[in-house]
Amino acid sequence: MSKQVCLVAGVGPGTGAAISRRFAAGGYRVAMVARDAERLAGLEREIPGSRGYAADVADAASVKDVVARVAADLGAPGVLIHNAVAGHFGEFLDVTPDALEQTFRTNVLSLMLLGQAVVPLMLAAGAGAIVVTGNTSARRGAANFAAFAPSKAAQRILAESMARSLGPKGIHVAYVVVDAVIDVPWTRRAFASKPDDFFARPSAIADTVYHVAHQDRSAWTFEVDLRPFGEKW
Repeated sequence: MSKQVCLVAGVGPGTGAAISRRFAAGGYRVAMVARDAERLAGLEREIPGSRGYAADVADAASVKDVVARVAADLGAPGVLIHNAVAGHFGEFLDVTPDALEQTFRTNVLSLMLLGQAVVPLMLAAGAGAIVVTGNTSARRGAANFAAFAPSKAAQRILAESMARSLGPKGIHVAYVVVDAVIDVPWTRRAFASKPDDFFARPSAIADTVYHVAHQDRSAWTFEVDLRPFGEKW
């Protein structure tokens, strides 16, 4: 267990998988956490040094269990990547309390639960990094995003509070705002008329996440924006 360990929460077929690949390429043991056990099994076969853990990161007991299993199997995580996301979209008057609560549980509560589970391990090691992937909704409540944007804004503020609290203790917390449409199969179908340059590549996002997690402590970043060169902002 001499290799460093990275726990990636929210490993889907796009950004989460790309981040897992990038950290594995950097020599990490990668714990991939998601609810889809079948997808994780496929990624395990593809990514050397990775292991999948099916868990609900919005459930306190599940989070405690999965972090304990990762520590026992691979070692204590020195890096946590929070990429878990739940989205719900529609007219404001159609938003249900359940929909709003679901986005908060996945986008905000899970960050708190995972952070509280891994930070004691990082403090014991004397260092650590937590990187949260966000998006444009962390700053702007667009129409039809009333059940989603509030949770992403709250997620960013929680990450900022964590950064101010944990930074002086040697744990780097950062927030990556992806102001773009990420290149995954469903977005390619939804934006079929758009050129390749319209999309943000998951591998490029993963490269930035990896870089931020390894910044020199004399020049840490809290927030970084990512967008394609042609994106209007």
